[in-house]
Amino acid sequence: MSKLNEEIVAKFLMGGCTEDELREVNSWLGESRENARELFKLEEVYHLGKIGCASDEEKVEKAEKRLLKRLEQEKTKQYKVRRMYGWMRYAAMFIGIFILGGMGYLLFQNYDQTEELLAVTTQDTVKELKLPDGTQVWLNKHTTLKYPREFSETGRKVYLEGEGYFEVKRNPEKPFIVQSEAMQVKVLGTVFNLKSDQIKMSAVATLLKGEIEVKGNHDEGMIVLSPGQKAELNGVTRRLVVKQVDTGFENWHDNQFIFDKADIYTIARTFENSYGVKIILAPDIDVKKTYSGTLKKKENVEAVLNQVKNAIPIEFKIVGNSVFLSSKK
Repeated sequence: MSKLNEEIVAKFLMGGCTEDELREVNSWLGESRENARELFKLEEVYHLGKIGCASDEEKVEKAEKRLLKRLEQEKTKQYKVRRMYGWMRYAAMFIGIFILGGMGYLLFQNYDQTEELLAVTTQDTVKELKLPDGTQVWLNKHTTLKYPREFSETGRKVYLEGEGYFEVKRNPEKPFIVQSEAMQVKVLGTVFNLKSDQIKMSAVATLLKGEIEVKGNHDEGMIVLSPGQKAELNGVTRRLVVKQVDTGFENWHDNQFIFDKADIYTIARTFENSYGVKIILAPDIDVKKTYSGTLKKKENVEAVLNQVKNAIPIEFKIVGNSVFLSSKK
């Protein structure tokens, strides 16, 4: 089993890896189950270190001792003693960072011994994978999914940071739960999308088929969604609200745009969100004209607007980051 550079591990856990370093981490994770398990333990220190609050040296010392004891118990024949202490040194460093920053400290109580796997996507990748129960998942760019090698007898639970599209294998006896920083989604068998923003403590769950139960992690309430609805949780206002799905949206996992009687305003907004441009509509444009159907996503907004011109009589001009739309003359 190869060894990953400790500086790269530290940068990965703090979100500072370059694209090349992320590729190296992904390659290393794919080498063996032991690698994935080792990195997961360190990432637990990173994420779960947000629990609680401490500021004095005595609490720092207690947290470090508890962590070192737990890691030492996990030591196996495959790991040399000197390597284990190298990992412990970095783990203790992360605990110190979070405590000194007022983020809290980590106590490994009720630690789940189930083997966990980690799937990570970079800036340029969309990953498709199949979970142990047959559920299909597509992970968008900059997304992390944690899941067990085998689900328990009572349920199926995964953790998502970023955006994932799920086609859940139906099993009424084992509910499928996706946990994120802001909300939890519980399903039996369905198709839905969950986008979680850990920094803003917000999330959006969109249901395409079936039925899901959406619940805020901080007593924001619980909502059951029907197809064509989405639940938005605002981490600032602590509000959980239901909205109808927009008539135009990017089906990113299939690399498509889907429109259902969408007017030009909806089409423009969808392209703005996808390509990061500002679309300006001329006064003479026909706002009553609608479009229904699927468009293949292109590499830039110019290419996709050339597709739209075949269905809606428009012309466009691109100046920098702005796109001007007008009626076709």
